[in-house]
Amino acid sequence: MAEKTHPLARARIALGMTGVDLAREIRRAAERRGLRSGVDKQRVNKWETHGVTPDADSQTYIAEALGMTAEAVDPLSWPHWLPDGSGVVVPLGPASAVPALREALRTTMERSRRTLLTAISGGSLVTLASAWASTDTRILTGEHWRTTTSVGEELVTLLEETSARLAVQATEQRQYTAPLIDALLTTVTDLIDEGRYTRPVKVRLHALAATLSQTVGWHRFDHGFHTEASQYWIAGLHSAHARGDGDMGAALLGDLAYQASWRNDPHTAAGILERALSRTRHPAARSLLQLRLGRALAAQGERRSSLRALAAADHLLDASSGDPVPAWCAWMSSADLAVDSGQALLDLGETRRAHQLIGEGQKLLPPSRAKTRGVFLSYQARSYLDLGEPERAAAVAVEALEVAHRIGAPRCVALVQDLVPRFEAHPRAEGVPELLARAAAERPCPWWSPRARRSARVGRCP
Repeated sequence: MAEKTHPLARARIALGMTGVDLAREIRRAAERRGLRSGVDKQRVNKWETHGVTPDADSQTYIAEALGMTAEAVDPLSWPHWLPDGSGVVVPLGPASAVPALREALRTTMERSRRTLLTAISGGSLVTLASAWASTDTRILTGEHWRTTTSVGEELVTLLEETSARLAVQATEQRQYTAPLIDALLTTVTDLIDEGRYTRPVKVRLHALAATLSQTVGWHRFDHGFHTEASQYWIAGLHSAHARGDGDMGAALLGDLAYQASWRNDPHTAAGILERALSRTRHPAARSLLQLRLGRALAAQGERRSSLRALAAADHLLDASSGDPVPAWCAWMSSADLAVDSGQALLDLGETRRAHQLIGEGQKLLPPSRAKTRGVFLSYQARSYLDLGEPERAAAVAVEALEVAHRIGAPRCVALVQDLVPRFEAHPRAEGVPELLARAAAERPCPWWSPRARRSARVGRCP
């Protein structure tokens, strides 16, 4: 049986897991029971390609690694108890915004029921981006009279003001504000679907749905819920498309591309970004998209194209425009340009110049952007490792973990965790044993859980 057609392979790929990732999670599931498992990448490969059936205990660990309950396991029916299917992408259309929003909200409900969510393929995302790039944005017309419930401008203003205030709260407050933003998006979706309103109100509701979807998507992305993040960003794209907001549509495609790069799929990221750039016009927006494109191309080893994109990002960042900078990229600064350019140069093998840029970007970053600082510190740790300086790398990585604990940012922790195998090659370097011990103690921590809220009082996840 071919690897990619086996239910286990489909299930782990849907979650963005490699064979190594799955083996590691299986071992952790055994450790949580005080047991040991010898599962490695080779064992996973035998299950997926050679028809080998894991024993009952291993199947239980597999279920846990995939986010399923033990009740789902039926050892005698392996592999048919594993989930199947692919992520749903609602196609762009004249009335596609509400179905896309409902699909995004459904993913959260499914996760709360511990149902395995299947990821959206890179091909589907590029197809969606192509449809967006080749279709005229749809300016909303007419009025909506589905029910007698009237949606007035005062209510929309209240929703807009509430959304804006919640969105600017510090990262460490997110365990309190994120559920409120989720509820606000549900309310806006219901109003669009069921309310009675004029055309100007309709336009404002879709604008609000797009910005809320983007915010919720980043909340999910930061905590590793990638399928949900994708669906919320897709939903936002539909709402932006419905109201004719090309720059906001490009922003949401840019978020999907960033996620693809994060999940080691730079080819998909580049495909999405090339289409997003075809429709956005503001220099700041184009600068951010070019920067992300430069990183995606560098990850594929396309040196000349990457450097061209990075140069364009640099030029566009300082370009003047008669229009205000879109809110979604107003944070873009020289610090971001320096650090992300450094990351691209790391991939291209220019380690010393990369390290210099990352250090410069760290110094330029304002204190208010704590989460970004945590991410940048992890990049700096990687650059020190590339320079053969594990001691400095360990010190910076510990600082990144401290920032992550203080503000509750699991994505920063994940970046440091990705460096652990490289630190393990330097077990005697100063600071490395302490870092490895600290990294081993990390556990995922959903920000809305009561346990997370209690832990937030002491500044860390349990």
